[in-house]
Amino acid sequence: MPSLRVYRATDDLAREIAGRIKRFGLVMLGFAIIVAGIAIAPLPGPGGIPVIVVGLMIVLKNSFKARRQFVRLHRAHPRVLSPIRRLLRRDPEFMALFYHQTLRVERILLPRRIRFVKPLRRRFRR
Repeated sequence: MPSLRVYRATDDLAREIAGRIKRFGLVMLGFAIIVAGIAIAPLPGPGGIPVIVVGLMIVLKNSFKARRQFVRLHRAHPRVLSPIRRLLRRDPEFMALFYHQTLRVERILLPRRIRFVKPLRRRFRR
């Protein structure tokens, strides 16, 4: 049985307003998560960084201005922000990103003779 409801222009307006309210609420939630991550950051362990990244992802998914600013920052500092950009993809590859970031940190912290991540992966691939 077909619907008896008639299409009205006010329906589109109501959907648009509801969408804007939802997007604003999600942006505020993202900022609250970022603030919580900053508050957690001084505690021992990496607890604050993943929380900040999750909040940033929520903000970037729902704010056009924040996304535009993020693209500008990414163009200025591509090596720093590329991991976050990779996490924002539709199907992010967490393991590949984790492996590359581990290699990057290992390269910064450890001398060449005691690095272990790359040889460990070679052993598992065989």
